[in-house]
Amino acid sequence: MRHFGQIAPEVRERLFHQEPCVFTADSSARMLAVALGATLYSPATRPKLADDIVKQTGRGVVSMVLCLEDSIDDAEVPEAEANLVRQFADLAERCPETELPLLFVRVRAPEQIPDLVRRLGESVRLLSGFVLPKFTEERGIPFLEALTAAEAASGRRLFAMPVLESPDLLYRESRAETLAGIFRAVDKYRDRVLALRLGVTDFCSAYGLRRAPDMTAYDVQIVASVIADVVNVLGRADGTGFTVTGPVWEYFRVQERMFKPQLRRSPFTPEAEDLRALLIEHDMDGLLREISLDRANGLQGKTCIHPSHVLPVHALSVVSHEEFSDAQDILRPERGGGGVLRSAYTNKMNEVKPHRAWAERTLQRAEVFGVANEDIGFVELLAAGIPG
Repeated sequence: MRHFGQIAPEVRERLFHQEPCVFTADSSARMLAVALGATLYSPATRPKLADDIVKQTGRGVVSMVLCLEDSIDDAEVPEAEANLVRQFADLAERCPETELPLLFVRVRAPEQIPDLVRRLGESVRLLSGFVLPKFTEERGIPFLEALTAAEAASGRRLFAMPVLESPDLLYRESRAETLAGIFRAVDKYRDRVLALRLGVTDFCSAYGLRRAPDMTAYDVQIVASVIADVVNVLGRADGTGFTVTGPVWEYFRVQERMFKPQLRRSPFTPEAEDLRALLIEHDMDGLLREISLDRANGLQGKTCIHPSHVLPVHALSVVSHEEFSDAQDILRPERGGGGVLRSAYTNKMNEVKPHRAWAERTLQRAEVFGVANEDIGFVELLAAGIPG
């Protein structure tokens, strides 16, 4: 797998100063946590799920969650499990010829984990792990214990991605203790926890809220406060933190717009004005703004429920040439003693010690998403990735 692997090599060469690296499901957890990118969710009930997975792989998807929880009716669970087993067997027959993304299953109960691993049989080699819903210390430990047992029984490395969406995490009077408990649980199973996912839709549900397509999660103050506290406790850059992924964007296409579009014309050349119009028409301007705010608030990657959201997430994950230059300067061995230097772009101060953690994270992202050429921005990356 590689990000932007669906683009022709000669186009990648034009776009990238440093191309995205190749990685596999067996790569290090550190690399995979960053490489998740836009994680596309799909109900496990889809009758042609294997075909869907192969199709989305060809469109640049590198991680998917096959859902047995909220996206399907309670009565559909037994058939969804059976369908999942059939579809994995189908995919296993196509491999190794067919490249596949990282595949995760979102379960409802801990006992589903060992049961599904057993039923998958040899095709478990295609599974990267499980998504654990409504995660708290009390609810989460049985899931993590079940995953550890299933891993031992199958001999397959399996990761957990807990979803932080419990009302206890939202309510101010219980938030601090809930966060402390979540940290205790994931810290105990640190080697198994690939990333933490935010369930913002559930947060809004607790108060009967739903953000409009003109607004981001950060405009809903009660949600923004939870995100801030989650990153504060669980996303630290001191070695104790975890990768925290961005919340889902719910909208596909806007029907009626109340506010002005949020995409300025200036990044778009006259030749790319049609692309700007397309992004606005399909309600992508709000998504692009939220992705940028995710990054500014310490989140990486994003939960996606529509294929059209994948490319914007990946395009805005590519490291700019300016960011790469700054990160390299900050991390030069001779800068180990600290100090302040003017950036190579002569437009900012780089302070070596305070900016070191940022620089390290930036180079990790550069490894898996690549570094754009000096004259390439997200507009060119978006345009190159749109099937045409």
